[in-house]
Amino acid sequence: MPIPDQVPIIGASWGDVLFVVLAATMLGAALLVVTLRDIIRSGLAMILAFGALAGLYVMLGAPLVAAAQVLVYIGAISVLILFAVMLTQAKNAPARLVFQTQAIPAAIAAAVLAIVIALTVTGTDWGAVGQVIQTATSDLATLLFTAYVLPFEVVSVLLLAAVIGGVFLAKREDRDA
Repeated sequence: MPIPDQVPIIGASWGDVLFVVLAATMLGAALLVVTLRDIIRSGLAMILAFGALAGLYVMLGAPLVAAAQVLVYIGAISVLILFAVMLTQAKNAPARLVFQTQAIPAAIAAAVLAIVIALTVTGTDWGAVGQVIQTATSDLATLLFTAYVLPFEVVSVLLLAAVIGGVFLAKREDRDA
């Protein structure tokens, strides 16, 4: 039995349902990142938000960007942040966080940002934007490894130096004690 084009109960397409699920997951995880007191759980929520964003990139027809999102942000940066936090600090946040003392200015800034985003969304012609654009992965890879091979390698050496520096700082013994 073939799967129908639309979800039987709600009548929306499967792509629309997947978009809503991924967007809600990303927004919920992002909200957890800034509200959780346990910094390890906050980091895990950040990984979940990055994963949902990678799913949205796949839906937009940009699998190379989604793969970079998974490799760079989830695989490297998030894990590096979690290891750095686990090796250098206490797990629980202080009783009164700095951003909690600035709740009113933050709420005003969030409301202004929401208004700007709403005006931008309503003022945009979404006809051409809604078309899925396929990323030319082979063209991008060819360009990256021919014309931009030196900057690519410099960035890789810089990231390696950052990882080695992080390991050195985490393993360093307290010489003053």
